[in-house]
Amino acid sequence: MNIWEQIEKKIRDFPDFPKKGIMFKDVLPIFLDPNSHELLITGLVNYVQNEMKLANLDNVVICGIESRGFLFGPAVAAKLKVPFVPIRKAGKLPGECVTKSYNLEYGQDSLQVQLSSLKSGDRVIIMDDLLATGGTMSASCDLVKLTGADVLACLVIVELSFLEGQRSEE
Repeated sequence: MNIWEQIEKKIRDFPDFPKKGIMFKDVLPIFLDPNSHELLITGLVNYVQNEMKLANLDNVVICGIESRGFLFGPAVAAKLKVPFVPIRKAGKLPGECVTKSYNLEYGQDSLQVQLSSLKSGDRVIIMDDLLATGGTMSASCDLVKLTGADVLACLVIVELSFLEGQRSEE
């Protein structure tokens, strides 16, 4: 069994949460088991180094999307010895921020990043727990680009492929 199959076994399904018709994918059990947590971090680090073929990590930055991207993004960044930058909901970061608003099924939301955190020439890997419709990830990519940085990749633990969230990134 490979790393990703072991990780997948830890993910729990909660039908009709947070509302009827939604199948919630709970990744938190990964973090209850230190071995699974370590496997996740190792798997993501190996993916960046080997699959993405990033021998040169100069100017690479890991961005984690609030809030579950904060659970593993900093650990991956630390292992790679690159900076971690949080992407947060509007109004949660001090200082000058760049903001990107985006539409949700049920309204609108906004994400922010501190302007001083990213710069032109930075090569950003965005991390989150789940890719569904792609709205939050797409907004995060746009946000990173607004700072002048480039998006190298978007990495998630779970993808709900039937919702075609990757299409919003194309």
